[in-house]
Amino acid sequence: MTEGAADPRMAQIADLVGAPVTRVEALTGGAASATFAVDAVAADGGVWPLILQCAAAGSVPVGGLPKADQAALQQMAHDAGLPVARVVAVLPPGHALGEGFVMERLPGEALAPRWLKAPEYAAARAALTGQCAAFLARLHALPVAGFGHLALPGGSTGAALASMEANYRRFRVDSPIFDLAFAWLKERVGDAPPSALVHGDFRSGNILVTTEGLGAVLDWELAHLGEPQEDLGWLCVNAWRFGVWQQPVGGFGTRDALFAAYEEAGGARVDRARANLWEVWGTLRWGLSCLQLGDDHVSGRVRSVERAAIGRRVSEVELDLVHLIRFGDI
Repeated sequence: MTEGAADPRMAQIADLVGAPVTRVEALTGGAASATFAVDAVAADGGVWPLILQCAAAGSVPVGGLPKADQAALQQMAHDAGLPVARVVAVLPPGHALGEGFVMERLPGEALAPRWLKAPEYAAARAALTGQCAAFLARLHALPVAGFGHLALPGGSTGAALASMEANYRRFRVDSPIFDLAFAWLKERVGDAPPSALVHGDFRSGNILVTTEGLGAVLDWELAHLGEPQEDLGWLCVNAWRFGVWQQPVGGFGTRDALFAAYEEAGGARVDRARANLWEVWGTLRWGLSCLQLGDDHVSGRVRSVERAAIGRRVSEVELDLVHLIRFGDI
């Protein structure tokens, strides 16, 4: 945490947003972003709560959006009426703070282990499955032609799988279960062209939850053009249940309820076998993220006990893959 006029970031952010800044505090963030809570002074003299998100040092997701495009996409989603924070300013190229943008700070709890278990969020948990399904249905219905000016990845499913496998092979690790998962996916994925805007990282931990349910959707850096059911499968990956494994949808709902609510909200009919494929894909993708984060630490690129600990979770992912491929469920 940094407070006081001595912090140069306060003046730099103030110039961006056109208002005095009284506080800048570093928040916990992911591998792709460094995130700061910012308090600026509103026109009425009150607190104007903001978030500064900058590209983090170290590894970033393969295919991640540039911050300027992420900000533009997020603003377009906000303008379409989706629960997304309004973008206030984008850092110009060469800015002292790096690549990033400032957005409004919305109320809600981001820590999934808290809102998944705390009693005050019981009503929210009951409402979340339907709310998440409705959000995804609305997102996937946005016309893809409107995003042509953004650097959104958009290859076919076959090309995306080949890219993911190439990324895996560069680690030179021996995982028969990962090899099995790639072979299983190759037999089933086909080579479908992208058909919708996909969030790419929609899950517990990347949403703000209020006592009434879904407050806002965060972290758009992995958005791309793809197959809508990818978002449904990713939301069901076991890692995002945070110990509430009996509820496969983010630790708060069932697949049947999610798929039914998605269709009711205007989403395309969900093919259960295809949804299972995307859950396998998502689980394997998380396993590769574990490899990446562990390798960051071991290689010395980013020394971090957290990344080292996540790297050790590869064995958990292998067990999840066996269950999904053998039984179609976890």
